[in-house]
Amino acid sequence: MAELLLEIYSEEIPPQLQIGARNQLKQFFEKSFEEESIKYKEILIYSSPTRLTLAVEGLAEKIKIESKEIKGPKVGSPDQILQGFIKAKNISQNDLIEKETEKGNFYFIKTAPKNILVEELLLSMLPKALASISWKKSMKWSHHNLMWGRPLRSIFALFNDKKIEFQFDHLESSDEIIIEQDLDLKSKKVKNFKEYKNLLKSNNIVLDHNEREKIILKKINSTSKSKDYKETLNLKLLEEVVNIVENPNVLLINFNKEYLKIPQEIIISTLEKHQRYFPIFDSRGRLTNNFFVVANKKDEKKFITIGNKRVVEARLADAKFFWDKDRSKNLIKQIANLKTVIFYEKLGTIYDKTQRIRKLAAMLSDDLNLNKEKIQIAASISKSDLCSDLVGEYPELQGVMGKYFSLSQGFEEDVANSISDHYLPTGLTSELPKKPFSYSISIVDKIDTLVGFFVINEKPTSSKDPFALRRAAIGLLRIIIENKLVFKLRDLISYSIRLYGEQGVEIKNEKTEQQVLDFVKERMRNVLKLKNIKPDIIEASISSHAGDNFLDLYKKTLLINKYKNKGIGLNAISSYKRAANILDKSGKGITGRPDAVLFRKDEEKILHDKINEIRKAFTVKDDNKDYESLLIRLSETKESTDNFFDNVVVNDENKDIKNNRLELLKMFCNTFDNFIDFSKLEGL
Repeated sequence: MAELLLEIYSEEIPPQLQIGARNQLKQFFEKSFEEESIKYKEILIYSSPTRLTLAVEGLAEKIKIESKEIKGPKVGSPDQILQGFIKAKNISQNDLIEKETEKGNFYFIKTAPKNILVEELLLSMLPKALASISWKKSMKWSHHNLMWGRPLRSIFALFNDKKIEFQFDHLESSDEIIIEQDLDLKSKKVKNFKEYKNLLKSNNIVLDHNEREKIILKKINSTSKSKDYKETLNLKLLEEVVNIVENPNVLLINFNKEYLKIPQEIIISTLEKHQRYFPIFDSRGRLTNNFFVVANKKDEKKFITIGNKRVVEARLADAKFFWDKDRSKNLIKQIANLKTVIFYEKLGTIYDKTQRIRKLAAMLSDDLNLNKEKIQIAASISKSDLCSDLVGEYPELQGVMGKYFSLSQGFEEDVANSISDHYLPTGLTSELPKKPFSYSISIVDKIDTLVGFFVINEKPTSSKDPFALRRAAIGLLRIIIENKLVFKLRDLISYSIRLYGEQGVEIKNEKTEQQVLDFVKERMRNVLKLKNIKPDIIEASISSHAGDNFLDLYKKTLLINKYKNKGIGLNAISSYKRAANILDKSGKGITGRPDAVLFRKDEEKILHDKINEIRKAFTVKDDNKDYESLLIRLSETKESTDNFFDNVVVNDENKDIKNNRLELLKMFCNTFDNFIDFSKLEGL
């Protein structure tokens, strides 16, 4: 068994690009080896800032192609067809074998068994592997045409301890790897993976990214335990840091305690987002003035410690200056400054947006029974912190700073919280606003954004959503569902359209209202998938929903998912199925309503009365509906439908009676479809 070793050496590649390249390279070889029937023991893939390494252990040196018969043209086929087959297979007339099959006599050829060297396959496979890597961001450099994540410097390739010679764009493969020693680049030869790993290790390079992570965690956890720190790490940051160092060394550094007086979010953001450092919390969860730095080498002379301490304190000094300056600015007076901040060129400024959401919030407050004046104040100042120097320096803290500014200026806590929380949620599973003022401002903000871009016809496409409208719609749905909210969503959308018109925005899309509702409804699929709802139930629910009450839709979907394969669900589905089957066969074009005068059997009247009882229950206001009771009522129709079908002949000789019975069944099915579209459920 042989070994394949491939190393791609480049300028420093960002962490996320590394991870993507690792996954793609491994998938390529797994697929290629399977297609070529090449056996191997294990594929190992590693990356560091400058290296992407693939090692395949226990790789076969050759593959054996067994002899097989290949079917050709039918005996008696035109000579042109036969000669084409002979030419295509590179054989002579004498190689043809005539054999009898079930479909007649055919020509066959028998291939000879042969061995193919894996090395020969690798010669074409390796360049394809490199070309298969797709970079989210790539670049060209010098005079080369190659697009790569970062400038490519060398390709090292060995198979069975020998160099594999191939060309990839401007580079030829080599049997030497590049090592940086004291700012000098040196080429070193290695014969196999073991020598390769040892050489890197001797030069303080930890090849395995998983090993680098273990080293970092071990040091951080050990220090945290000894100093009684809370062992909490930002795992996303950890993944990033693992991929920006080759020889991790964890340093414990501190900053001046004076800076702990500013909001901790500023400090955490400074450390994590701006410097890629790990903040440290004490055993009670309070932020300390200590932090971890993962350096790429040892800090024997403390130069790295001193330098990083200086950088952090300089940033925090600036942040403190901005904090002291910004919190003294009256938020109400800052509203006017929002006229200089563009929301979107065709949709006006952030000031315009706050005026719209203030009016939308007032309208929503009636449905949710909230203090109208107070929610209007919250909406008016919700974006005021965008004018602050702090948010200019730390844009990720928009809303958070507004909360702190408002608290320092004496605003009530629920108003302050709404400023930070109205940006939530930020993803499919992220935190939601839970307090009335917070989720109310979040709702109207998202409605305003959705309506605005639909109004100007800048809607998402299948592949692009530059304004994150899908995220806004999903966020809106999650807020409604998790907080069990019922309000006039259609009216809010309609009012939002009107507000844009009043501000002079050209209404390019006259169908905005319905399109926004349809767009939100389609996003419900994503929400329901997260709840592990079966696909057919999702389809049945979505296709049947025509209103704007998505809490209603959610409740019904969960009930069907719960009871579909239980007594209640099975009875309801069975009743619907019998009626739907007859309509499919004989009820095409039936649109009228049944006439009781034409009933000839008691079972018809009983079923008609049953349907009307259920239809009456559907007329109850959505927020008072007991959907489980409704589903039970639907299931209880089974006795009536069974009696109907046992004693009533739908296809009566009298055409009027026949159509009337079909209309009754149509009415029955339509009533069921008020709950969900039962025809979409699997098994019907």
